[in-house]
Amino acid sequence: MKYKTQDTIAAIATPPGNGGVGIIRISGLSASEIAKQLTNKSFLPRQALFTSFKDKDQTTIDSGILLYFPNPSSYTGEDIIELQGHGGTIVLGMLLKRVLSLGARLANPGEFTERAFLNNKLDLTQAEAVADLIESSTEQSVRSAQKSMQGVFSEQINELVDELTELRVYVEAAIDFVDEEIDFLSDGVVEKKIKKIAKEIKKIQKTATQGRLLRDGMTVVLAGKPNVGKSSLLNILAGHEAAIVTEIAGTTRDILKEQIQIDGMPLHIIDTAGLRESDNEVEKEGIRRAHEQIKQADKILLLIDSTDPEIDTVINSLPNNLNITKIYNKIDLLGKLPEIIESPNGTQIYLSVKKQLGLDLLTNYLKQSVGFKGETDNVFIARQRHIDALRQGQEFVESAILQLQNQAGELVAEDLRQAQNNLAEITGQFSSDDLLGKIFSSFCIGK
Repeated sequence: MKYKTQDTIAAIATPPGNGGVGIIRISGLSASEIAKQLTNKSFLPRQALFTSFKDKDQTTIDSGILLYFPNPSSYTGEDIIELQGHGGTIVLGMLLKRVLSLGARLANPGEFTERAFLNNKLDLTQAEAVADLIESSTEQSVRSAQKSMQGVFSEQINELVDELTELRVYVEAAIDFVDEEIDFLSDGVVEKKIKKIAKEIKKIQKTATQGRLLRDGMTVVLAGKPNVGKSSLLNILAGHEAAIVTEIAGTTRDILKEQIQIDGMPLHIIDTAGLRESDNEVEKEGIRRAHEQIKQADKILLLIDSTDPEIDTVINSLPNNLNITKIYNKIDLLGKLPEIIESPNGTQIYLSVKKQLGLDLLTNYLKQSVGFKGETDNVFIARQRHIDALRQGQEFVESAILQLQNQAGELVAEDLRQAQNNLAEITGQFSSDDLLGKIFSSFCIGK
């Protein structure tokens, strides 16, 4: 649902609940007039004014600080008033009700930041980084979100878009003015530039992938037969006794979830019920839920008892298209040393959870398998939509190289245009209303 951007909007900008300070933010054409009626006082830009906030009958609702940020030098690019009062739920509700009665309407989720985007105060990646900064769960993700807010990601995308635009204009001009004898199809100049752009996109993709991991984390499911060490591994990775561990097979009957960090990379670890045939209705439900989690996982760690003579029983029961890593546990019982084996059939890691042997092989593998690096100095925060747009842009650039080799000039120009649009969608230069609605609806109200 679209709203008129000339409306004056208001919302509580501090988290729900009681606190020492509560803030109400007002943005729009009527913001300063509402503030005058609320306080019966005049005020100056960017100067704190301690005052009382009055109700309709001139009784005092609260007292606090008023700040005025005139357009265009404000967060939204509009006139903004911030009312900083006491952080009680009731008093903030009363103050907001008074503001709305004076002509403002309640802001939608993310509408303040959406207006900042529409008024060219932020591009789309910077706007998204605002929400990502608020939701950051690690120090690394905070720093990466700040880089995106400062425009590090946007600058790289804008440079690529400019290069694609310049190259597309050159190709189209050569097509339109054939008498100028610009043989771009065979002179090698265009091909060299396109390949350079393709290389740059790949480089940004790698950084964006790490940025997405910092934001979203990776979902890892621990699967396997009962008593193979899934819950013990969860407890070690989590750093506390998250799961009950006993010698009784089938102790875990439901899904256990833990969010952990490995060198700053967030992981969502899910322990599941042991996979086996069972007549117990509760256990059967747990096994069904385990299979559901397995289907949705980014990576499956299939734990296997190294001493089990029927090792392949569970392996053969799982679909072939899953991202499975085989973890052979209890190697201490066989006198075997920890090792990791990479083969065409997948990765195998040999370790002992009980003796804590080879766990470093596992944690390093998890980081490397998704391209995560501990150094985040140059990493910006990224979302899946950014990675998808980069991938699609890369596909069109590679198609342009192919069309160039096929001497199809018009198709080269079209592929470059499509690549340009895909990358421009990242920063919002080329975005649909549906995309904007989806992005900003995920923000908290008041931001």
